[in-house]
Amino acid sequence: MLAQLSLSPATPHDPVSQHMLILLPKEKKLPRNLPQDTLLKAVLARRGLKPDELASTPVSANTPSGGLITWAMLDFSREIFSLQTQVRKALQLLLEEKPKNLAIVVLGEPDQRRQAAKLAVYASWVNGSLLPDHKKKSDQKPLQNIELYGFDDKLAFVSLKAQAEGSLLCRELTILPPNELTPTQYRARIKKLAKEQGWEQNDYDLKKLRKLGAGAFVAVAQGSEDEDAAIVHLRYTHPEARQTIGLVGKGICFDTGGHNLKPARYMHGMHEDMNGSAVALGILLAASKNAMMVNIDCWLAIAQNHISPKAYKQNDIVTALNGTTIEIIHTDAEGRMVLADALTLASRAKPDLIIDFATLTGSMAMALGARYSGVLGNRDELLQRAIRAGKDSGERLCSFPLDEDYEAALDSKVADIKQCTLDGEADHILAALFLKRFVDNIPWLHIDLSSSRCEGGLGIVTGEVNGFGVAWGLQMLEKPLPAS
Repeated sequence: MLAQLSLSPATPHDPVSQHMLILLPKEKKLPRNLPQDTLLKAVLARRGLKPDELASTPVSANTPSGGLITWAMLDFSREIFSLQTQVRKALQLLLEEKPKNLAIVVLGEPDQRRQAAKLAVYASWVNGSLLPDHKKKSDQKPLQNIELYGFDDKLAFVSLKAQAEGSLLCRELTILPPNELTPTQYRARIKKLAKEQGWEQNDYDLKKLRKLGAGAFVAVAQGSEDEDAAIVHLRYTHPEARQTIGLVGKGICFDTGGHNLKPARYMHGMHEDMNGSAVALGILLAASKNAMMVNIDCWLAIAQNHISPKAYKQNDIVTALNGTTIEIIHTDAEGRMVLADALTLASRAKPDLIIDFATLTGSMAMALGARYSGVLGNRDELLQRAIRAGKDSGERLCSFPLDEDYEAALDSKVADIKQCTLDGEADHILAALFLKRFVDNIPWLHIDLSSSRCEGGLGIVTGEVNGFGVAWGLQMLEKPLPAS
């Protein structure tokens, strides 16, 4: 449940809440109408700061009545990611006290107030809401009310509210421990959500997938004792939509590595290997709540990668849904296997664009760290659009090549293609080249989510699990695709 939002065009001079965030544009001098300016001047003098240093160092002070005020300046010449980070750090000084009510005051020109208000309210929603917590004595307390002063356009927050709900769904699912999000439990949650949102749903369970010949997905799923894996298809439609987008998400609820067992250090946290599917679901939920004029086919490859006598192994040769034979090189490269058949199903629906999301390779994390995610695709104009959407949403992407001369590394002597190589060199590129075999030349983007978890927060989100990809995906869906 998101905090309730109330709006007022007026700017209060005195505190209207025990906790108040005041955002003003970067200037060398403080404006005349600044709430609690005497208190702020005293704080700046004590700390030896000039007013414009509030753009890099937000400050807080207690009021005589016991309230807490935070002031920050926003440098609107900077990119959206920097503004998000400024607002998040300023807001966190207040949210650490877990208030029920929060006042936000925005100052400046109308466009500046609009941008500051949207940033602050969205940050309050995504950082002030409850997420799964299993402590016996949890100290979580949700933010219940937001009072916004200086801006009163309600329509500016409609799509942001839907985006916040999508982001929180993504983060909630990703955080859940593996014993609370098995494929059975995950599919039950999806079924409930689909019923609430009016989505069409069709589960391709293992029986159906075996019959279809989806050998790549089945190879991974067969290692689990409970045969509860499935490719879940959800469909959202809008009567005025002219384009259809296929969203594909890797949903490995836990990844042991299979017979090529991960060491404990790298197996820890592998309940988050389903994050790609959670991103796709978050986009779908937000698009539905915002009634976006686009059709969405969402394909979630939900399974676990376990070790067992039935689990697939090195040197197996399996046949994917599109007839491609695959030589298994490493059982911990399971993500590209389940995505292969999900992408084939997605491509058979003939969408205008396919986007897949996956925490796919360690080499992408090595290349970029946790502050960017990687994007690869089969159309240069799509890659440029993806990078632009990353800048506009604050969820930044870096593009990598898919040149043909890399493909020789995947040549197999016994099958159509190798699943991967053993040396791991450029694996993020080879993984995308592998997936490219299954999209049937439909316009396609692959998002390797190296930034799905970032210690200390990222952009607008304070938590380590940040829901990266939801805001970016909605930014991509907002504008129609150019004609093919």
